[in-house]
Amino acid sequence: MLGINAIPAFDDNYIWLLRDSGGTRATVVDPGDEEPVLAALEAQGLKLGAILLTHHHYDHIGGVEALRVAFPKVRVFGPEDRRIRTFTDMVHEGDAVRVPDLGERFQVLEVPGHTSTHIAYLGAGALFCGDTLFAAGCGRVFDGTFDQLAASLGHIAALPAETLCYCAHEYTLANLEFASRVEPESTAVAQRKQAVSSLRKSGRPSVPSRLSEELATNPFLRTGVPAVRASVEATSGKSLATGAEVFKALRRWKDGQYD
Repeated sequence: MLGINAIPAFDDNYIWLLRDSGGTRATVVDPGDEEPVLAALEAQGLKLGAILLTHHHYDHIGGVEALRVAFPKVRVFGPEDRRIRTFTDMVHEGDAVRVPDLGERFQVLEVPGHTSTHIAYLGAGALFCGDTLFAAGCGRVFDGTFDQLAASLGHIAALPAETLCYCAHEYTLANLEFASRVEPESTAVAQRKQAVSSLRKSGRPSVPSRLSEELATNPFLRTGVPAVRASVEATSGKSLATGAEVFKALRRWKDGQYD
């Protein structure tokens, strides 16, 4: 059985550690810092077999070189991007990643927008989505485009509703504050905000989240909902003809006032 645990890093990052309950080797997703990974592996008596990278930002890849020194045979999977010099296996949309000693296969999804080459990994009922989808939010647009990010979120939204989404940052409560501005009458947002607040007060992570919960409360997956469109149009001061226009205005609203 696959076990998935969060390794906190920096101020709000999560590095995900995957292991088979009967195995001695682990896989980590987006290790921006090697020290907490090495500590977790030592504490659990594990050796590192593979690393999955979603994109090139340093807080996601900064620990890879040191981990490769510590575990010279480790395989590093990542997107085609010249800014990532540390992978052993380049992967693209539709590729199947068979992770050593996990007994699981992960499908690669290309989900650009936050960055131009961002990917995600889908398998065992889990989606490791990096900074494309956050719990109750989504990533900023850096070297990708708004249209790319909107399309990527649509790609994710079409996955099975029971999929567990493992994003890379603890931004949920702040994202729900924004969601409550977008849909102030939403009971689902209010209930989720209360539940997440309780989790965080007890020191527990708010992720993973279930995709069904994102579809009900994440404004960036709800740009076709009339209440979301009306809220965004009221804030932007103009009529928005398409879902892509709503998404772009929504993301700029959050960029300008909440991020």
